Amino acid sequence: MLLACVVASCGGAKSDDGASRAEAASTKASRSDSAGRDSGRAPAGNHVVLFIGTSLTAGLGLNPDSAFPQLIQQKIDSAGLRYEVVNAGVSGETTAGLLRRLDWLLRGTFDVVVVESGANDGLRGTPVATVERNLRDIVTRIRAAHPTARILLAQMEAPPNLGNQYTSAFRSMFPRIAEESEATLVPFILDGVAGIQQLNQGDGIHPNQQGEHRVAENIWKVLEPELKRLEER
Repeated sequence: MLLACVVASCGGAKSDDGASRAEAASTKASRSDSAGRDSGRAPAGNHVVLFIGTSLTAGLGLNPDSAFPQLIQQKIDSAGLRYEVVNAGVSGETTAGLLRRLDWLLRGTFDVVVVESGANDGLRGTPVATVERNLRDIVTRIRAAHPTARILLAQMEAPPNLGNQYTSAFRSMFPRIAEESEATLVPFILDGVAGIQQLNQGDGIHPNQQGEHRVAENIWKVLEPELKRLEER
């Protein structure tokens, strides 16, 4: 099951399409005035939740409107919250790849950023110390560029064939980074989806539309309280 979870974030076959969508999304997130860029917040009435991630975030194999960030937008609208979702997922991306494009992403304005990264590193057996360093750098740079934005870090898993020592170390770094950086940890987003045939596409790896609803629900449990707290400021 864990192997399926990790492979789900690979999806390199459509990385060019994912990069194009991410570029358009980040351009959309940049629609702010200079005060918004300086403060790390979008203009009043047009707050932004930025999703940065891999094929899981990009919605590989699905209509873009069926990817979980768009499903979360529906939940935001239903809750009467004033936030616009921006999907900057890129299929096949590693933490090193995210670092390379991060400065460009940070030119935009957002109130909340959800970081889903690392699973492709796990699939490749990248040393945990390297992945952890990259994730720490990602969170630190986001914090420096947007000090008032809330950061949510999604827990990911490594494949079991890499051994218990690796998978345990990989799993434990996410809550450690979240705690030390004062980010909010989002529990494993594929919980209740990975390994369940009827919730995944024909490849048995990527969530289908029904599975995406479950993923969106997993994230919404953590995201909704964050958005409501921000609305009360």
